[in-house]
Amino acid sequence: MIPFDISHYQTELSNQKPRKILQTALESFDNIAISFSGAEDVVLIDMALAIRKDIQVFSLDTGRLHPQTYQFIEKVRQHYKIDIELLTPDRVLLDAFVKQKGLFSFYEDGHQQCCGIRKVEPLRRKLANLDAWITGQRKDQSLDTRQAIPAVERDSAFSTDTHTLVKFNPLLNWTSAQVWDHIEAYQVPYNALHEQGFISIGCEPCTRPVLPNQHERAGRWWWEAGHKKECGLHATNTQK
Repeated sequence: MIPFDISHYQTELSNQKPRKILQTALESFDNIAISFSGAEDVVLIDMALAIRKDIQVFSLDTGRLHPQTYQFIEKVRQHYKIDIELLTPDRVLLDAFVKQKGLFSFYEDGHQQCCGIRKVEPLRRKLANLDAWITGQRKDQSLDTRQAIPAVERDSAFSTDTHTLVKFNPLLNWTSAQVWDHIEAYQVPYNALHEQGFISIGCEPCTRPVLPNQHERAGRWWWEAGHKKECGLHATNTQK
């Protein structure tokens, strides 16, 4: 197998449309998966299935998601007739954390430890067995952490000395309006919480609707003063 030249494709794909980036990703890697949680990710699933039917999809089940989000996951599974692997936290780590700090410690000392156990650790286990993954990140989701994301990159947060993980961001140049145009045009399933003012949807205790003219990430971890609204899944964004 010819090694994937990340630098070459960073240049070649930088201004390409999502379908072209997806096609390159799915044709370059067999052992690749789409990370699914929100509206952007279902758009990617919708596009990917037109390129390749045997796509691998996973989602993080933190144990604290909204009921509507669990219903959404099932709706997507049935709509596309696909398997969706649910990644769950390590029971020993989670039990110890909850026993020591309770269920709402993040309101007092920040969300990073809870997200680390419920999201980052399960994701790390999954990514260790993949050659590449596909995310729904967009540049305009965060002016602080996502403006510099490329179409493709070496995921330095989850790569190791012996395992290079390639990360694709096909929707990097799309706006939220373009995502919803696709959802409406192709009748793509979406989370019912979007009809209640939620835009960026995470765990139930940590997500609330946004007010008119508020940025879409304002509803995430709203009690924290920090401006970098990331949970650790895309840690390289905050390192740049």
